[in-house]
Amino acid sequence: MEFELKEEEEAFRRIARQFAVDEVLPRAAEIDRKGKIPRDISQRMAELKFFGIPFPKKYGGADATMMSYVLVSEELSSASASIGFLSAAGLISSFPIYYAGSEEQKEKYLRPLCSGEKSGAFALTEPSAGSDPASIETTAVKRGGEYVLNGRKALITNAAVADIYVVLAYTDKSKKKGASGMSAFIVEKGTEGFSFADFEDIMGMRGCVVGGLEFKDCRIPEENRLGSEGEGFKIAMATLDRDRIGISSIGVGITQACLDASKKYANERIQFSQPIVNFPPVQFMLADMAVELETARLLTYKAAYLADKGKGERITKESAMAKLYASEVALRAATNAVQIHGGYGCTKRCPAERYFRDAKILSIVVGTSEIQRMVIARELRREAR
Repeated sequence: MEFELKEEEEAFRRIARQFAVDEVLPRAAEIDRKGKIPRDISQRMAELKFFGIPFPKKYGGADATMMSYVLVSEELSSASASIGFLSAAGLISSFPIYYAGSEEQKEKYLRPLCSGEKSGAFALTEPSAGSDPASIETTAVKRGGEYVLNGRKALITNAAVADIYVVLAYTDKSKKKGASGMSAFIVEKGTEGFSFADFEDIMGMRGCVVGGLEFKDCRIPEENRLGSEGEGFKIAMATLDRDRIGISSIGVGITQACLDASKKYANERIQFSQPIVNFPPVQFMLADMAVELETARLLTYKAAYLADKGKGERITKESAMAKLYASEVALRAATNAVQIHGGYGCTKRCPAERYFRDAKILSIVVGTSEIQRMVIARELRREAR
């Protein structure tokens, strides 16, 4: 693995850092408090090509690397994890169309997603199907030249906000056990029979809209199916591999923010006539943050590097490792950041309180930490055969 970044990757990082410091950080607390990402910020992200970083220019993307995406996400997340999560929502909705879509689908749907003209969402999770995606109940029954979609989705980022939805449903429930009967569809907002419900007041990443989708005899043209019938599970798993890298970069960004805030406060806070940074317990917490930050960053960069190298489609183990470690490190760093800030760290005035709530979300989304361990163990078992 090469540790030297390409010139283009460094350029993306510089641009993202400047944008994060100048335009996102001053409004991060407001975004969290109001539970809404200002339209001008998402428009500015579109202008900077942040929504189409790893996708080809012919589809409106930047034709850059996954590493570039990770660097941008890390910088955005260090200022506001909600903004980093918005970027991840863009990746997880665009990738399945790029991965499995026809040229017509890429022109019609991927292009506006990459340019930021439209926003997207990925709909797999359901009220009774989270860690076990094969247990989804949504169905798509083919009738003539269209599919009739029925079911509910839950905890979908960008619900009602997005224009384009990638939805997973069973087209053959007789194959449900092996998930080979699952297919993927592109559904546009405004389609008859498609509505929104159950919006959540989430503890972290509060700038993002999270809610449910409902499909009642929603008719989808056959040309909106992604790939062949029965390929939905494969498409979903390949998408989650990439999204876990994105979530990892959010964890790295949060951890960096925790370390920066804690170093500053520890040097300024005076107790017993000296800065608290002089006390070994505080020093140990800062040291642990620094070591774990670099480790999480390297795991994330390695996963992005392998995705860029195109070493087959299987980056499952590496992306799961990065997601597991970076999310857990972020929570430990945020816990220590609150501890270092003391009573102030428990108030809404302190950024560490927000980092703590945002970090906890990461150990749940796109597969819990427990699921990541199961995925890693499964891949290790596969390697041993």
